[in-house]
Amino acid sequence: MNKVYPSASSALEGLLRDGMLIAAGGFGLCGIPELLIDAVVESGVKDLTIASNNCGVDGFGLGKLLDTKQIKKMMSSYVGENAEFMRQFLSGELELEFNPQGTLAERMRAGGAGIPGFYTKTGVGTVIAEGKDTKVFNGQEYIMEEGIFADLSIVKAWKADASGNAIFRKTARNFNPPAAMCGKICVMEVEEIVPVGALDPDHIHLPGIYVHRVIQGAHEKRIEQRTVRKREA
Repeated sequence: MNKVYPSASSALEGLLRDGMLIAAGGFGLCGIPELLIDAVVESGVKDLTIASNNCGVDGFGLGKLLDTKQIKKMMSSYVGENAEFMRQFLSGELELEFNPQGTLAERMRAGGAGIPGFYTKTGVGTVIAEGKDTKVFNGQEYIMEEGIFADLSIVKAWKADASGNAIFRKTARNFNPPAAMCGKICVMEVEEIVPVGALDPDHIHLPGIYVHRVIQGAHEKRIEQRTVRKREA
């Protein structure tokens, strides 16, 4: 099977439809699938549900899909850094399913492992627990969270071979592996594609069995909050 595609738009061809659930990797602007997001914007697909830690920033990353009103619902753990996200949510234009950060990551990982649900203490006694099944283990209450089974995953890796075996660079690893795992189809963009066998098996973070299509491209890698120390006199 040839997994390597020439562009983001060709890699997403035949996969996008209105109303689908997309799991997107990245944390803030670190390790986000910039090229694939742009291709989703250009496709015009709408009424999307996006499972991602956050929704980029105004005018960049997943924030572009907010600007074009293509997102119906976000499944996220963080709303900050995006004024349009906040505006649409407060005005009732955008649905939001809040998830504790670790819970969201585990929901994606569980979906990738074929686990439909699991119990966690995180969120017990808060609005997160409202309407969810609860159970007591060893005298302590837990709430049940459902695994996420996405129609499509879009993720970003540093390096991959032609079979999709991937390595993520440092903190850009973040949500990318669990997001990749939980999609029925996973499309991954990388900075470099190497021949099969070029990667040390012990260094691979995501096995290619989870990846269906791969593209290579140049990335802007915008910094969300640039903080520098003043030069000493």
